[in-house]
This record gives sequence, C-alpha cells and structure tokens, in this order.
Amino acid sequence: MIEPKPGRRAVLAGAAGLALITLAPPVRAAQPPRARVILDNDYSGDPDGLFQLAHHLLSPSVTIPLVIGSHIHVGDFMDGSARQADNAAEAARSLAGLLGVPVPPILAGRNTAPAHGAPPQRTPAVDRILAEALRTDTNLPLYYCAGAGLTELAEAVRIAPEIGRRITLIWIGGSEWPDLNPELPARTDAEYNLTIDAAAVETLFNASDVTIWQVPRNAYRQLTIGMAELEAELASGGPAGAYLLDALQRVRARFPDRLGETYILGDSPLVTLTALQTPYEPDSASSLYVIRPTPMLGKDGSYRPDPKGRPMRVYRTIDTRLTFTDLFAKLRAAAR
Repeated sequence: MIEPKPGRRAVLAGAAGLALITLAPPVRAAQPPRARVILDNDYSGDPDGLFQLAHHLLSPSVTIPLVIGSHIHVGDFMDGSARQADNAAEAARSLAGLLGVPVPPILAGRNTAPAHGAPPQRTPAVDRILAEALRTDTNLPLYYCAGAGLTELAEAVRIAPEIGRRITLIWIGGSEWPDLNPELPARTDAEYNLTIDAAAVETLFNASDVTIWQVPRNAYRQLTIGMAELEAELASGGPAGAYLLDALQRVRARFPDRLGETYILGDSPLVTLTALQTPYEPDSASSLYVIRPTPMLGKDGSYRPDPKGRPMRVYRTIDTRLTFTDLFAKLRAAAR
C-alpha cells in the first residue's frame, strides 16, 4: 500500500464500497522555550563555534537573550587581528541573517583579556549579562554557554558576585581529569580555551558561586565527524549550510597537509546539553557525567581537590548521534 501524503485525497476500500476522504496535515505542537541561554564564543576563530551558533538559533526550546563574540589569543593563528571580538560579532550577525529566524542581540566582548590584577570593567556585554542574570520576571533557568574564553562572565561575576547563584556555566574547556581517564596518555600541554584567559577561569572556579558543567578536552574531541558527511549534509543546508562549509574549507585550505578527513565540532555539546535535553524530566541524560566538588584551579590549569567545593558536573561522553542528526535536520528544514 502506498501511503498518501497529508492534505491529499485518498481512496479507502471497505465493505460498503469506496470512500473518498481528505487527509489533514499533521498538527505540529508549538515548542515554548524551556531555558534561557547566553552564547559566548570566538566566532572569528575555529568555525566549530559557528555550527553551534546556527544550531542554537534553530532550536525553539531555548530563548537566546544575548550572543557575545569573544576574543582568543593575541596574534592567534585563526584571527591574528586586534579586533577579534568585533570580528566574532560580525561573523555571528552574518550567519544569523541567513537562517530565517529572529536575530537576538549580538555584542562584541573585550578584544583582549584584562591585564593581571586590573579591576573589573563594565562593558555593554557585561551589562547585558548582569541584566539577564538579575531578571525577576521569568523562572526559566539561565545557562551561560561558552565555547572559548570566559572573560565576560568573569568580569560580570567580579562586579556582582550574587549573580553566580543564578547561572549555570556550560564550558567547553579544561584539561583531562587524570583520575577519570586513566586509560588516556597523560598530556602536559594546557588546554586551548583555558589559556585564552586563565585568570577568568580561576575566578569562576575558585572565587564564585557559579554552577559549572564542564566539557573537558577529551569529551569535546568526541564530536569528530567525517568531512565527506559534512559536505554532503551541508549541501542541502541552504545559504547557512553554504556559509558554514565555506568557513570550514577556508580553515582547511590554510592547513592542507594537517587536518586529514575529519573535523571536530567541539562546541556543539553546548547545544546538546541545553536545547536537546530530555522530555518530562529535562536534563542532559543521554550524555554521561560525574558530579564532584569543584576543585581549586591552578594557574597551569591543574585541578587541586577541594572537598568543600560546590558540586559541579564533568562530562565524560556526549551524545554525538543526537547532536549531529538534529543539527543537519534543522539546517535542511531552514533551507526549505
């Protein structure tokens, strides 16, 4: 039997003869937001942040009050300019305009990390973080989704420490935990996102009440995907898909002998752990984590146990199937 498409006429045979009916299209239930997410990423750096941004903007279960374009390292190989945060905000605006969805406020953060010991500075991005964290007109939980450094959030917490109890930070960053990954070869190099602004990370781990969900290096590297699949999927993703593929290919063209046949969309767990939470009892149940006291963080990024530290999550696995299939389905739908 060939299934008729919704909205078309179908002929049904029964004991009384043939009947002609019209099938109504399925009713799609509206999806109200279940959480607020502030997005903070280096959108002019590694293009994995652009994939995360597109995915979040196409996800109706979250509302996005603010997008922040953030800086990376001075003279970084991805964007060596002196206006990295401005470039990041411009890239975010360009992509958002291709998706056919309402564009949230997009602001540039600081273009460099604050000098060591400098007092906190109010910027337009910091002021918007404070305003959102201090809202009393909503019960939606507030997640701060950061895929690079943590400069802006640390500045906001230094200005108003009381906002820490109102925010859950989901951070793509930090080194492997040796006791959680004894099977992995030990690494002594500092993790990239940590080194963007190590003092900011210390502030949030060591001197704040912010609840932390950490996706360390070994976990975010699980978001590896083949270029053949990426190219095939993005080809049906319309203008946004073409923009994402171009951003990816421009990076790959700079390193033709180094990147192989895969890429790591390492910032995508920010979507998995917020927009793609489970129904009925919203949580990131399909990605595995452990809960432990938040450690004191050393200047080299090492974890120093603090039995009295507030509970934090350390993610060990990310549901990659859910993440990638949802991303590509939403891009195709947006293109249609």
